[in-house]
Amino acid sequence: MIKRTLSFNNPAYLSLSNGQMVIKLPEVESSNMPDSVKQESVRTIPIEDIGVVVLDDKRITITQGLMEALLENNCAVVTCDKSHLPVGLMLPLCGNTIQTERFREQIDSSVPLLKQMWQQTVQYKIANQAAVLSNLRGVEVGNMLSWVKEVKSGDTDNLEGRAAVYYWRNVFPNIPDFIRGQKEDSPNNLLNYGYAILRATVARALVCSGLLPTLGIHHHNRYNAYCLADDIMEPYRPYVDALIIRLTNEKGCPSELTVEWKRELLIIPTIEVVIDGQRRPLMVAASQTASSVQKCFAGVSRKIIYPIMNG
Repeated sequence: MIKRTLSFNNPAYLSLSNGQMVIKLPEVESSNMPDSVKQESVRTIPIEDIGVVVLDDKRITITQGLMEALLENNCAVVTCDKSHLPVGLMLPLCGNTIQTERFREQIDSSVPLLKQMWQQTVQYKIANQAAVLSNLRGVEVGNMLSWVKEVKSGDTDNLEGRAAVYYWRNVFPNIPDFIRGQKEDSPNNLLNYGYAILRATVARALVCSGLLPTLGIHHHNRYNAYCLADDIMEPYRPYVDALIIRLTNEKGCPSELTVEWKRELLIIPTIEVVIDGQRRPLMVAASQTASSVQKCFAGVSRKIIYPIMNG
């Protein structure tokens, strides 16, 4: 089942009633309108249908009961800062019935296994980046396809970095001297927001598979609580890039991240991808990938199942 991604960009009262998220508008609730009119403005959404919630207004009120229900149903809750960029991510502590066993398997994973997993991750990432450049920009990608085959265990030659330099140099040809960065010019604002939605989707999938999103296979930043999510989302990033390329080709690059632009990016969990020979929404594919990661940690498999773009 595809879960819904909800973004709240205006003041709202969010509460829980009978297994439903109840959405009320403060300006309506505090007005002198008749109760019948107020009731008509109330919206409800089943908790079980929600996968990601984005809170992007300082005047949002959310009840503890609703937070509890969302987390119990493996929903990722994202909070945004004053610049309207995601700054926090809340996930359930208990996402799987045999979570302790899976934590132990993850913690005890050998270094050679982690290096092999990172090798696969980098190979899929570079291959998908090559598909973006080839399909949407008509750029020669023979070098990138060669790098895919040359990635060693642990990517000791840093071919991921080499591919990134070539990729970002060519992905936005209409923007001279484009620099990819958190605080750089547009369309970095779109990329930052899109990656945050992707990160929440992948982190949710990992928790549902009983994994610790903090313990990565490559990322090890002591201040990062989602190192594994940042690792596993790498081959998925080109799907976000492709969406943003199509949007900016049509609408140009926005100087500000408006509600309309955010609405366009909220479809990221539903983007159709091809994984293991089947077409799946990205959110479903992320769950399939997370399950394969867990099997690697358990010693059942040594292959991570990632989506692959057609080149």
